Amino acid sequence: MSGAMEKSLAILEYLIDYPDGTSLVQISTDLNQLRSGCHRTLHELIKYGYVRQLPQRGDYALTTKLASMGLTFLSKSGVVDIAQPVIARLAQTTEELVRLAIVDGERLTLVAKAQGARSGLLYDPDMGIDLRLSCSAAGQAWLMTLPEDTAIEYVSHQGMGDPKNYGPNAPTSIKALLKVLDQHRKRGYSIIQDVYAPGMSSMAAPVRRAGEPATGVIIVAGPSQRLTLERMQKFGPDLLAAAEELAMTGSASPLLKSANVGTWGNVADKPAQRKRG
Repeated sequence: MSGAMEKSLAILEYLIDYPDGTSLVQISTDLNQLRSGCHRTLHELIKYGYVRQLPQRGDYALTTKLASMGLTFLSKSGVVDIAQPVIARLAQTTEELVRLAIVDGERLTLVAKAQGARSGLLYDPDMGIDLRLSCSAAGQAWLMTLPEDTAIEYVSHQGMGDPKNYGPNAPTSIKALLKVLDQHRKRGYSIIQDVYAPGMSSMAAPVRRAGEPATGVIIVAGPSQRLTLERMQKFGPDLLAAAEELAMTGSASPLLKSANVGTWGNVADKPAQRKRG
């Protein structure tokens, strides 16, 4: 990747966390870029419509161009049209928030949701975020389908995350995570409580055809007081049925096809299992 492109992408990714804008000094300092070079890159991004400079303080912020591109891409992919009826039915059954995350290389990104809770606390995390693989039900449901070496590689690249940002039961080591993944495989879907966030529970199942890599994950999430272990176990068959339906109908959407094939080879040749010896 060229130096100019790398700096541009770094700035765009950095500004995602600053919707109200931030200063040139902060951007250049945090990204370890020379102030003069960072200033030139920002104005190139302004020229092409990705960044704007706020009139009062002179801070820099993203425009809606990237968001618009992302929404247009999802719309044309057909994934929301295909997934929405499935996740809406599951949301109605569970009366909880149901979401769909898509596998993209080493990333797992939320792209669709349906809210089934009618009262009480509504759990609704930001859409479009890349989920922390080690600490989310979706991440763990995907990791359990991968060969152990690949799962470890993906988590190592992303990092385990700062424990203070997650629940008290979040795994803090690869060894602890692998133990949890073994438990998930036995039931066919993940269940977590007080892991992704304190007081929150969630369960997730991979969307995959037999003999192929997972292309997505379907998730049910809610407050632990309401979404108890007993209720999650009760909803297990419904969750698996929804995942299977998405796997069968997903071939109509490029995002739900086996686009992840090739990142670690044929799943049939490399089953998800612990290393021996």
